[in-house]
Amino acid sequence: MKRIILPILFVICFMAQNLCAQEFNFTVTVNSKQVAGTDQRLYESLQEAVTNFMNNRTWTNIRFEEQERIEGTIVIVVTSREGNSISGELNIGLRRPVYKSNYNTPILNYVDNDFIITYMESQPLDFNENSFTSNLTSILAFYAYYSLGLYFDTFGLYGGDVMFKAAEQVVTAAQSATEAGWKAFDSYRNRYWLLESFTNTAYRPLRQYMYEYHRLGLDVMGNGKVDEGRATMTKSLDYVKSVYTSKPNLYFIQILNDTKRDEWKNVYSVGPQQERTKAVNVLREIDPSHSEEYEDLLNAKPKM
Repeated sequence: MKRIILPILFVICFMAQNLCAQEFNFTVTVNSKQVAGTDQRLYESLQEAVTNFMNNRTWTNIRFEEQERIEGTIVIVVTSREGNSISGELNIGLRRPVYKSNYNTPILNYVDNDFIITYMESQPLDFNENSFTSNLTSILAFYAYYSLGLYFDTFGLYGGDVMFKAAEQVVTAAQSATEAGWKAFDSYRNRYWLLESFTNTAYRPLRQYMYEYHRLGLDVMGNGKVDEGRATMTKSLDYVKSVYTSKPNLYFIQILNDTKRDEWKNVYSVGPQQERTKAVNVLREIDPSHSEEYEDLLNAKPKM
């Protein structure tokens, strides 16, 4: 079980770097079925390189015991290859344990369609935080810092500040990249805008949601106070609603809906009718394309 005092450890470990260990335990898969016939050793090498880069590198000064490492998945789907140039998509999923339970809640489920890299078999993956070295290492570093930011935000209010700033530094350095995915004008669905939701103070209610929903909601439910935790989770949805009202097309809200939709439906398949009605009204508003699925929750027989 992950410790609930991570924000405190974050400060302590920055002053004691020798105590720190690797943070991630990502399962990495490179799927090359769409480019059958090419040298599979290259993709096996890429899979191993990405695994080592994400899991064996120390990204923070926080001490993580082996059983505390953050679980996630990275699936790289290769769609084309020309020489050393590889194009495709990167699917990243991140989960977080709920206090005193066997349940892991999803905190990120995202597909990056701008995965364009240059890679040679057995190529070492070098990364410099202050400069753009390669698109591959910058993409991986961005998602490492971004994932840590999300993770720490669920344990402490604005707990991911340092990590989001590190991710922002990666984005800034990558403005010199020729590949898409880093610039504001490339698209409104890319890494730049994914990070914007957590660095722009106008969207801070989303970070309040991340903290209250997970730490004061799910963790409290896991501690046996089911009604209290669910009530806090319901209240936290208002933070998302407030941002949606001012910016309905904000990219992260779409990502949040895709990440949390199944969990929301599960949480509100039970509980008092009044609370479910309040939650469903918000969910139908922030996730309108799936409003009928939420409507079904109101037709189910209430359970206590």
